[in-house]
Amino acid sequence: MLITLEKLTKRFGATTAVDGLDLEVRPGRVTGFLGPNGAGKSTTLRMILDLDRPTSGRALLGGRPYSSYALPLRKVGAVLEAKAAHPGRTGRNHLLAMARSNAIAPARVDEVLELVGLSKNARKRTGTYSLGMGQRLGIAGALLGDPPVLILDEPVNGLDPDGVRWIRGLMRDLAAEGRTVLVSSHLLSEMQMTADHLIVIGHGRLLADAPLDEILSGHASLEDAYYTLTEGTALR
Repeated sequence: MLITLEKLTKRFGATTAVDGLDLEVRPGRVTGFLGPNGAGKSTTLRMILDLDRPTSGRALLGGRPYSSYALPLRKVGAVLEAKAAHPGRTGRNHLLAMARSNAIAPARVDEVLELVGLSKNARKRTGTYSLGMGQRLGIAGALLGDPPVLILDEPVNGLDPDGVRWIRGLMRDLAAEGRTVLVSSHLLSEMQMTADHLIVIGHGRLLADAPLDEILSGHASLEDAYYTLTEGTALR
């Protein structure tokens, strides 16, 4: 399923956060979404998920707005913030509530808890979870509906080295299954090991949309290539 942005624009008063983005995020690969702080990455992800309304243009998932899907968890799984769960609920009950809202069988809850390594902590209240455990719970929620599209914002935040290696492998495996995987991250070394394709923005404008190998061409590392692309675009 394609993610398509068509002249996507978002203004907050006199400030343009996202400026006419035209691009496609394709299935079967991990697409890294990069840019300096204030570049418009989070606002773009929120517009894709209909959490923010564009000033103009549109964001489509499989040719349709996210809000048009009756059971959206079966189409798109997203993690925009670690520990985005009620602290008084157990991890399992948090996922059960999500599952019921999208007609997903309770057995799937136990499957994703096992997949993300939270089975032993499933009946603990999420308020006691570490940041890394909260991140795993968020990823479990994203996988709950077995969706063709995954949108992850800083998914390694709070994970230990084993967790980082796990999420890297998970993203690669999901892309290999033909899913669309869009990952926003500031960890350039991690993106160099994980991404097949990169989208780079600065001040809300598209700076690059190309395969990783093409962006790396002529540079010693992704860090070097990134700073060449974004020179002068850091938040002022």
